[in-house]
Amino acid sequence: MSHKLLLLTNNNQHYRQLLASKQLPDLTILDDNDDPQQSIQHADIWLADPHLAVPYLTPPTQAMTNRTQLKWLQSTYSGVDALMPPQLNHDYTLTNIRGVFGPLMSEYVFGYLLSHYRHHALYQQQQARQQWQAKSFSSLQGLNMLILGTGSIAQHIASTARHFGMKVTGLNRRGSVVESFNQLDSIDNISTHLPAADVVVSVLPNTVQTTHLLNSTTLALLKPTAMLFNIGRGNAIELGALQYELTQCPQRQAILDVFDQEPLAVDHPLWHLPNATITPHISAPSFPNQVVDIFCQNYTLWHQSEPLQYVVDPVQGY
Repeated sequence: MSHKLLLLTNNNQHYRQLLASKQLPDLTILDDNDDPQQSIQHADIWLADPHLAVPYLTPPTQAMTNRTQLKWLQSTYSGVDALMPPQLNHDYTLTNIRGVFGPLMSEYVFGYLLSHYRHHALYQQQQARQQWQAKSFSSLQGLNMLILGTGSIAQHIASTARHFGMKVTGLNRRGSVVESFNQLDSIDNISTHLPAADVVVSVLPNTVQTTHLLNSTTLALLKPTAMLFNIGRGNAIELGALQYELTQCPQRQAILDVFDQEPLAVDHPLWHLPNATITPHISAPSFPNQVVDIFCQNYTLWHQSEPLQYVVDPVQGY
């Protein structure tokens, strides 16, 4: 059976070139110059940046009327929040990107951790003053890392942490056993674990259950010297409460790559806090060659009528 693929990305030409080199059987990549409504009507597979697919999945519109062929949508991102609202159509199989972000997010987390604990910024300042003065430092060895979430990204971060001699606790919905962690527990018991954590890393998805899990009550449990990373989804942290806690405890550090609203509003007070580090959602970008590799693996399964990898449950949101 032949299939027609619609590209809805910010880099269609690059994806087209990568896919053409794979010579996938029975797959036609629709031309960007075609009438979009015709392409939507005929494509049974979409490779899409989630936010670019949303306009064609929202009823009632003419686009919705024409979108009768979609059977499988391969997201180019890990996060598919944009496709989750209940008013959107969900009568297709949705897959996302997994298994490639762990190394990138580990680099992000441990880059900041090592810089902080080894006083990199201080030595840059001393170099500018031609000042030779050693400062005592804390090793990562023996520190407690608490990871909120235990999926593939969390597992890679946990493995890296244990390589540095850290003790790693992971929290998930059921407290179920996952490799790479020293300890596992239910996310419902987060208040038990926060006071002992030197480093907290949130890689949680955007769900009703995770919204403002880190709030005025739970954030107040953090050590005065704790470092908090949010590289999952912005909804996990109540920013007003975080701003208050960072102001109250200047030794605390927050490294934030994701926010409920992106970009973060230019007048938000977090921009000006010296113990907050804000990055523009760059901890782990989706590289087209990796996306195409995952798409090709899934297409082979699809072509053989086998179950796809990395299927997203629209009820759970991940």
